[in-house]
Amino acid sequence: MRVFRLVVVATSLAMSSTWSISVAAETSVEEAQRLFREHCRHCHDDGSEHGKYTPMTLIQAQWERFFDRKYERKHRKVIDDKFGGVPVTEAISPEDLEKIREFAIDHAADTDQPMTCG
Repeated sequence: MRVFRLVVVATSLAMSSTWSISVAAETSVEEAQRLFREHCRHCHDDGSEHGKYTPMTLIQAQWERFFDRKYERKHRKVIDDKFGGVPVTEAISPEDLEKIREFAIDHAADTDQPMTCG
């Protein structure tokens, strides 16, 4: 599903107003941030028994190690009720997982642009 932000621009021509609507697609960072919120945040937010995680929770090497060695093992038996009651590893497509991975690594604590998931 593609999410679009609507940007409404009003222009005045003589005595009448013309409204034009332009659709601006999400940037890749916005999309990855949204995917992190949708798939990760509901289990890894403040007070979670699983721990709070945002990209800036870990450094790049830790995120790389997590996705390379731990993600599958730690999430394959976790059922995601938010996405049809399937394991997390099935709820997140490989393409979306790669976007989440890149977002976490690119905005980790040791980068010049650390971010939360918003």
